[in-house]
Amino acid sequence: MRPFRLGARGSALSRFQARQVESALRALDPAQPVTFTTITAGADRNPDVPLTALGGEGVFVKELEAALLQDEIDAAVHSLKDVPTSLPDGLVIAAVLERADPRDGFISRNGLAFEALPAGARVGTSSPRRRSQLLAWRPELDYLDIRGNIDSRIRKLDEGRYDAIVLAVCGLSRLGYVDRLTHAFPLDRMLPEAGQGAVAIEARAADQATLRRVQPLDHAATRACVEAERAVLQALGGGCRVPVATYACEEQGRLTLRAAVFNAQGTQHVDGALDGPAADGADLGRRLAALLTARGADTLLRTT
Repeated sequence: MRPFRLGARGSALSRFQARQVESALRALDPAQPVTFTTITAGADRNPDVPLTALGGEGVFVKELEAALLQDEIDAAVHSLKDVPTSLPDGLVIAAVLERADPRDGFISRNGLAFEALPAGARVGTSSPRRRSQLLAWRPELDYLDIRGNIDSRIRKLDEGRYDAIVLAVCGLSRLGYVDRLTHAFPLDRMLPEAGQGAVAIEARAADQATLRRVQPLDHAATRACVEAERAVLQALGGGCRVPVATYACEEQGRLTLRAAVFNAQGTQHVDGALDGPAADGADLGRRLAALLTARGADTLLRTT
């Protein structure tokens, strides 16, 4: 039997997520071997170059998608927040695993909470979405870019290059760093990025065998939520390099979807919320995006 070929980036977090998928696939069908290939993303080859200088969207997934299209792997494992809302022709999100904690986490070198940091404290974040929300909350802090994987960002913090850093709680938890958390930001103060906390499996649309193989791993409630969030992002024309935040939660077949758009300085924003059937998540996202646009979101995005 031909092995099922998984691919993922080489970071510790990507490998962890790929092994999680590998274990789930082996449990479903112990008879089929599963292999794992590490594929280096362009952004990982240049860890100190700003993401905007590397081409913006898709910098963590392009090489994996190329491997899929060239039939070098059967499925690619991604952090869903890294996946652009428009996929290359012939590729689909075949499954979305059950979501982990979607919140942003705060780690300070001296154990101070975010609200207790002194003016001028250096806070590392490479995310415009995080930066804008933090600026709106505490504009007197010094927000600095930071690149690299979770290990290297924590090392830079410990070396004193930053007083605090902001990272996704789910990544810290998956790699065993949750004990380093000073605290997690509440969702009513820091909306996450679309898809944050979710792991996606991407495959070729025509590869029915692979689609059937991974379908049992698809978590229906998580997929409904992230499809609504990604619809907001796509309708607004945004991505991970613009300050758009959105989060959906599901309860008894219904979604509550929230979203906000900020300017780069954190001095202006528009927000809104809608609820509706989970089966109509993408439509809900598009309607919320239209509401935000009517409130001025497009103007904020043009000036970012």
